[in-house]
Amino acid sequence: MNKTYAGIDIGTYNVKVVIAEISPSGSEAMQIIGTGTAVSKGMRHGYIINTKDAARGILEAVRNAEAASKRKIKSARVAIGGIGLDEMKSTGEISLTQSGGVVGEQDLTRVLEDSERRISSQLTNRKVIHALPMAYKIDNKEVYGRPVGMRGSKFSVDTLLITALEQHLNDLIESVEEIGIEVEDIMASPLAASMVTLTKAQKMAGVVLANIGAETLSIAVFENDTPISLKVLPTGAGDITNDIALSLKISLTEAEQMKRGAITRTDVPRKKVDEVVAARLREIFGLIDAHLKSIGRNRLLPAGIVITGGGSGIATVRDLAKAALQLPSQIGSLPGPSRAMAADATWAVAFGLCRWGYTTDAHAGSESFEDMFMKLGRSIVKGIRSLLP
Repeated sequence: MNKTYAGIDIGTYNVKVVIAEISPSGSEAMQIIGTGTAVSKGMRHGYIINTKDAARGILEAVRNAEAASKRKIKSARVAIGGIGLDEMKSTGEISLTQSGGVVGEQDLTRVLEDSERRISSQLTNRKVIHALPMAYKIDNKEVYGRPVGMRGSKFSVDTLLITALEQHLNDLIESVEEIGIEVEDIMASPLAASMVTLTKAQKMAGVVLANIGAETLSIAVFENDTPISLKVLPTGAGDITNDIALSLKISLTEAEQMKRGAITRTDVPRKKVDEVVAARLREIFGLIDAHLKSIGRNRLLPAGIVITGGGSGIATVRDLAKAALQLPSQIGSLPGPSRAMAADATWAVAFGLCRWGYTTDAHAGSESFEDMFMKLGRSIVKGIRSLLP
């Protein structure tokens, strides 16, 4: 029996669990063998406010996934999202004297630790969950490719540090382990989704991944196959539902159905609904454009925007994104075979966690950013777990 991987995505409205394994064909394609979902409890804006309530929702989703896959989940990788997720940028620099003037494997860790140390005063109540090297330099000259084995006197790195509120991390681990599942690692939700919705060609050329959740908008920007920016904003598809309900004076249930194009008993012209939806989506894409401007990438990402999350199911979202951002636009999709036919791009985060698990198992020792997540994630989970009651 192939080794299975489990991913848990705890969103504001829904918990999604994916169980996957490598395809029996012998390729490295992953196959989803079971999914489970449940209504989230004890959540707000993507973070947990009541661990006991959250644990009940997670347990229901896990049991559904186990029943679908006929496999038992003992451990899982878990995504962290919400408005407490943020980025910081730093530069680390070390002397190569103790390495004999040659960059070694240990120097990669030392220089990343130095970049984190330099912003430690800004990390009150926060934890670094990913330290991602964006560019290495030796004696102030940029290194293209692998720096190990190169010579010089000083070694530096420009680093993207993804941070989360420490309390949110504590609550996340406690809620999952409350139901008897070991948290193997933690990964930022936008980066997890990128592992199954973006190709290497897209990440090389330049692309923005936008996950439109219920109450949050997550933005991850890639260039040269490396994450260069991550942002989570407190707006989402739930705001569109609220706008429809208020504008048309109908129930939230009907508003949600109309947002997704379903036929309801409400006698409201479709054009009026579309106008309300379009107004809010333009605002959402305006926020994305503002962020791209802030990092100097607006209209400069050849691979455009890839949209995932619950908001990706809105019929007009692709065209509105293209018009607002002046970029190519597409809806994210999941690769590979699946025995769970209902698995669409809304499962990208949970499936991406499974892919991450397999990638780090199969390619241990490589220098892909997935391995950076793996190395750092383990130490973070171990450290936080030791502080839990």
